[in-house]
Amino acid sequence: MAQVRVLRQKIRATQSTQKLVKAQELIATSRIAKSQARVAASAPYSAQITQVLTALATASTLDHPLLAERDNARRIGILLMTSDRGLCGGFNANAIKAAEELAALIREQGREPVMYIVGRKGLAYYTFRQRPVAASWTGFSEKPSYADAEAAVQVLLPAFLAGSDGEVELPDGTKAAGIDGIHVVSTHFVSMISQVPRARRVAPMEVEYVGTDAPGGPLPSYEFEPGVDSLMDALLPKYVTTRIYAALLDSAASESAARRAACKNASDNAADIIRKYTLLANQARQAQITQELSEIVGGVEALAASSSEED
Repeated sequence: MAQVRVLRQKIRATQSTQKLVKAQELIATSRIAKSQARVAASAPYSAQITQVLTALATASTLDHPLLAERDNARRIGILLMTSDRGLCGGFNANAIKAAEELAALIREQGREPVMYIVGRKGLAYYTFRQRPVAASWTGFSEKPSYADAEAAVQVLLPAFLAGSDGEVELPDGTKAAGIDGIHVVSTHFVSMISQVPRARRVAPMEVEYVGTDAPGGPLPSYEFEPGVDSLMDALLPKYVTTRIYAALLDSAASESAARRAACKNASDNAADIIRKYTLLANQARQAQITQELSEIVGGVEALAASSSEED
């Protein structure tokens, strides 16, 4: 009887867990479509600002810090995007691995990687290992806004413009060393079952459309007012913000897809465990009933034998 009771307790506990992960799976499924819609909505603006800035870069002789490679770069910033919550499979582990590989490559080049973290899971990873984090942002990984991207740029861009020879004051009042480049490590949504971490440089800007044989054909002809240089100063920070915002949206869609897959696997595994425990409980109950019947039959036979002897 005790064995049956234990198995039934395990069944109830597993059913409770299954309900939780099933609810998380449904929530993640509903968020994927919304995240994908936001990614699609932001794509045209991102493409257009990149195209305009490329045209500006080819038409201008401006030596802007966001365009020029630095010969003696010493510190490179890495903005790592992770999730605030768990239960999303290898989403965070893969992103952190990509960031670590990029950091190792930067060290091989004789430069120092400087970590900036989005998401509690990434922050916990580096904090637990007592590794320095220049700045972090949490609480919005599943539903980022443009303001969240701006908050990150308000820290990253001044650090980049200051360079490795300068320093900047962070929002919390502390001082931080400048950097000579900004790379973003995020997770790209490929499909419902595939999300791939990738690293992209956002500063200095990488020109994506060059020449007449570039994708989309030659660059359109623009007339710039008030002037190319002033437009570059105004648009380049917006370009960096747009790229980071696009990465945040892509990462949010990937997180929801990874969580849906992880929760579905957990729910399926819970169903298998429930079936297994139910079978064991039924077998134990059947064995118990068989034993009780055997004891009853044995008792009846003993009484019958005793009565025969008395007669």
